[in-house]
Amino acid sequence: MKKILIPCLAVIMALQACDKGFIDLNTDPTKTTNAYPQQFLANALMKSVEYNMIRNRNLNNELMQVTVDIGDGDGKVFRYDFRRNWADYLWNGHFTNMSNYRDMYLKAVEPINYSRAYQAVSLICQTWTYSILTDTYGDIPYSQATLGRDSLILEPKFDSQKDIYIDMIAKLDSANTLLRLSPSTELIDAEADLVYKGDKTKWRKFGNSLMLRLLLRIAHKPEMAAYVTKMQEMFTTNAANYPIMTSNADAAILRWTGIGAFVSPYSLLRVQDFRAVSIASFFIDFLRDSYDPRMDISLYNTLYGTTGSSNNRWGISPVSGNYVGIPSGYAPNGGEYTRQSYFYSSDQTAAVSLQTEPMTGMIMNFAEVEFIKAELALKGLLAGDPKTFFYSGAQNSITLWMPGWTKPIQQHLSESDIDWDDNDSFEDKMERIHKQKYFALFLVDMQQWFEYRRTGHPVLPKGNGLKNNGEMPARLYYPVYVQSSNPTSYKNAVRQQGPDEINTKVWWQKP
Repeated sequence: MKKILIPCLAVIMALQACDKGFIDLNTDPTKTTNAYPQQFLANALMKSVEYNMIRNRNLNNELMQVTVDIGDGDGKVFRYDFRRNWADYLWNGHFTNMSNYRDMYLKAVEPINYSRAYQAVSLICQTWTYSILTDTYGDIPYSQATLGRDSLILEPKFDSQKDIYIDMIAKLDSANTLLRLSPSTELIDAEADLVYKGDKTKWRKFGNSLMLRLLLRIAHKPEMAAYVTKMQEMFTTNAANYPIMTSNADAAILRWTGIGAFVSPYSLLRVQDFRAVSIASFFIDFLRDSYDPRMDISLYNTLYGTTGSSNNRWGISPVSGNYVGIPSGYAPNGGEYTRQSYFYSSDQTAAVSLQTEPMTGMIMNFAEVEFIKAELALKGLLAGDPKTFFYSGAQNSITLWMPGWTKPIQQHLSESDIDWDDNDSFEDKMERIHKQKYFALFLVDMQQWFEYRRTGHPVLPKGNGLKNNGEMPARLYYPVYVQSSNPTSYKNAVRQQGPDEINTKVWWQKP
């Protein structure tokens, strides 16, 4: 035995001797293994926008009658025929990417990297992402989410949506304070910041505008009355401390450059797939009948004798010179529908195409803020005339895409017979606000769907082929694998919120 052990020990000692200094020898002394807050930002922003754009295209647009994926097979979103596996994409993507925002925050609180600015940006981005998740699914992992690596919490609890909203608003309030206190010497890397190029003032405006979006969504809940007061504080008593978006220059947009990694996910789709989907009648009829310049400035010029150089800003294809859509929700085998007008693909070189359009990375825009104010004024929660905010929202919704368009908005709406009417009923005025807001929210993740679920506006026609008893789905299912990977928390969530079905209303949808 000794004859065996002694040579073995000698070999082990020799190997240890060979390893001496190996790590030092193979470590580059000019580089650091420590990550900086800014190193998480660019990739995290791109991933968040990418997930939102894909779900905007294949879920929101089909539900909200922007497009119709023609076909008589099962699992057609425009018929409310949902499959459970649709839940996975947004859930997996956003929760995985959330670790980047969390790591950015953790690095920004370390003494060596301390930055109030990066802490604030992280809190804003976390809230933006979590708000989309909770508005899609309802109760979700929140307070214990993304803690598996550090705290070994592998089965996080599902927080109630009410508690999530309270904390999200608190995070945005903290972000506003952090940016206010951030010294001028504390910079945000312009190359890493794909939205505002390091402009802290615009990040602050975005965070507060996002807060208004969330506050409006819960303002009708009796138990949230204090948050109505919060909105009024932001507009009046403490407005100087809560700057919000005041022009299209403040819009939160990740503009795709097409250079390097900064490529729109739409451009990665096959061109034949991108243009295969038809535009819905509800969407295109309104644009056509109101001579909306974003669809085709030439129509507007012909009618009113004006001139313009930005033709067909949204890249919509006419059919034999006309703009024609497909009715959404049609019954299987209920008509011989073929593709009509569609969004041009990038290989159609004579046309503008959303497939390569830089502004498809839409996060939040100024027009939405104006429509929020219009609704609040209509409900008596904000001083001012709602039509003033309505006009501003409609004007800036168009000029965001067509900055050279100078037609007075009231004249345009009046000539198109869609002007504000003081004699309208409350519901008619809500419809006017939300019909215009619907187009302002074009390409903004799933905000059209969220707003429809909150208000019932704009009123959508219902085809006779709708499934789910013709009821707009109120949420997505939880991913199936969650039932086995986190069974206790899943069961508690179902017990707390209601059945894991598409008609179970989330907290803010309930009276």
